[in-house]
Amino acid sequence: MKKTATTAACALAATAASPVYGFAFVPSAPIGQPSTGALAPRRTTSLQMGLFDGVKDAFSAPALEKSQIDAERETPIDRWMGWSVKTDEEQQTAAADVANFVDAMDVSNYISVELPKPMGVVFEENDEKYGGIFVLSLADGSAQKEGTIRPGDELVAVGGKKVAGLPFDDALGAIIDSDAENTKLVFFRGSAKDFYGPTGASQEWLDEFIAKA
Repeated sequence: MKKTATTAACALAATAASPVYGFAFVPSAPIGQPSTGALAPRRTTSLQMGLFDGVKDAFSAPALEKSQIDAERETPIDRWMGWSVKTDEEQQTAAADVANFVDAMDVSNYISVELPKPMGVVFEENDEKYGGIFVLSLADGSAQKEGTIRPGDELVAVGGKKVAGLPFDDALGAIIDSDAENTKLVFFRGSAKDFYGPTGASQEWLDEFIAKA
């Protein structure tokens, strides 16, 4: 007996060694018309167990893993897919900032010393966007002998007067003008970005702290 296309397809399905996980529709000929004897094109539909199976993999091709998008258009799905609005260098810088962050509203990150002149402290001005001055180095003087101040400390107050954010001459002038035998200095032990940046101490908190220091 001559096998039709439908009979051949059934025979193949019956002798398959492994289970069939898809569906195959193999029409031999339009309904009501005789078979031509040729197998029609096969369409197979696979079922997935999870609703989103393969979705992330499909959109996480190597070309997309490092994609850059506009920060204003970033969505939760962008973060889920691993699409970043920052370059690798920016991400590394941000990670370093988090690791080295010093809280400017934590009193434990401040030091207070009383020193006679000459102090032997070399100050340097911060970037213009921050203002204020910080300790660049220590020379021979009372500060080096006392041992509390370190290079990088941000000068916050002199003798109870807030100098944070002042221009170099004004901040240093507060020390020069002091006629006390021992001048009281208050420093923040952290970076200018931590102190003057968006996460820095508020002026209200700083005024209250200096008044009590």
